[in-house]
Amino acid sequence: MRKFNIAVVGATGAVGEEIFNVLAEVDFPVGEVLPLASAKSAGSKIEFKGKNYKVVELTESVFDEHEVDIAFFSAGGSVSAKFAPLAAASGAVVIDNTSHFRMDADIPLVVPECNPEDIKLWKNRGIIANPNCSTIQMVQILKPLDDAYGINRVDVSTYQAASGAGKEGMEELVVQLQKFFEFKLDECEPKVFAHRLALNVIPHIDVFLDNDYTKEEMKMVNETQKILHKNMEVSATCVRVPVLRSHSEAITIHFDRDVDAAAAREILRKAPSIVVVDEPANKKYPMPIISSDTNETYVGRIRRDNYRHNVLHLWCSADQIRVGAATNAVRIAQKWIEGQE
Repeated sequence: MRKFNIAVVGATGAVGEEIFNVLAEVDFPVGEVLPLASAKSAGSKIEFKGKNYKVVELTESVFDEHEVDIAFFSAGGSVSAKFAPLAAASGAVVIDNTSHFRMDADIPLVVPECNPEDIKLWKNRGIIANPNCSTIQMVQILKPLDDAYGINRVDVSTYQAASGAGKEGMEELVVQLQKFFEFKLDECEPKVFAHRLALNVIPHIDVFLDNDYTKEEMKMVNETQKILHKNMEVSATCVRVPVLRSHSEAITIHFDRDVDAAAAREILRKAPSIVVVDEPANKKYPMPIISSDTNETYVGRIRRDNYRHNVLHLWCSADQIRVGAATNAVRIAQKWIEGQE
C-alpha cells in the first residue's frame, strides 16, 4: 500500500495533537511525518506511534524543503491564509481546520458522511476546508433525515465546551473551578471568555454581527447550507458552558412532511458515525461524559413535536476536538486517498 507523507501545522495544539492520535488509531498509511509550529514551539518533540519527532518551524520555504502529500492545518485562520496556498503550490493537498477558506465558492467544505463527492473539487486550489465543529455533528444528523423526509428549517441551540477555545479555554475553566473550592472565585479575571465560565453559561461565542447573531452562529447557518447543497432555513444560538470537552446541541427540525420518531430513530441508527442513545426511561441519553474521546456523534431524546407532526426535536453530543476537527479531517484524507487509487 502506498504511504503518504504527512505534515501537521499546529502540531503542538489541541487539534494537532488529536490529529496524530486519530491517524494512529485508524492505522493511516503514513510515510514521513513533519510536525510544524511557530518558532516558539520549534525544537520540541511530539510522539507518533512510539517514535519522537522534532517540531519544525513553519516558514514560507518549509513545504519546498520537504515532500508532503497531505498537510493538515490547525493553527488559526491567519496562518492558513498565508501558508496553506504555499503548501498546495508545493503539491500537497491541504485539509484546513480553520474558518478561513470555508465559504470560498471554489473550495470544498466537506463532512465525508454528507458530501464526499465534493472532495474532488480539491483540485481547484489544492485545499479542502473542514467545517466548524458545531456544524459537523449537526449535519451528520441532518443529512440522513433530509434524505428521508426533506428538511426546510432547523433551529439549534448549542452547549459548547471550554475546549472549543483551545487549551487556554480549558485551563481557564480548571483554574476557576479550583478557585471556587478555595473560596476565591472572585479573584478570577476572565481572559479567554467574555465572562467567568465556572458555574455560569455564556450566550456569546465569537463576535456579534450586524444582524445580532454571532459569527459562530452564522457559521452554522452558512456552512450547513453549503455542505448539504440546500438553501434551508437555519437559526442558531451558541452558548459556552462549563464543560471541558464535547459540544452538545438541542436541535429542532422542520420537515416537508410528517415524520415518525421511531422511524427517524431507525434512520439515524443506520447512519454512518452516529450512535443512538435514546432510552430516557432508563436515564440513557447523550452526554459529554459519553462522547468525549470518541469519534462518533451521539443522538437521543428523539421525539415528535406535540403540536406539529412535521417537527422533530432531538439532542446530540460529540467530541468537538475529534468529531468536530481531527477525526473529520482524517476522514477527509481517507476519502481523498480513495479518489487517488
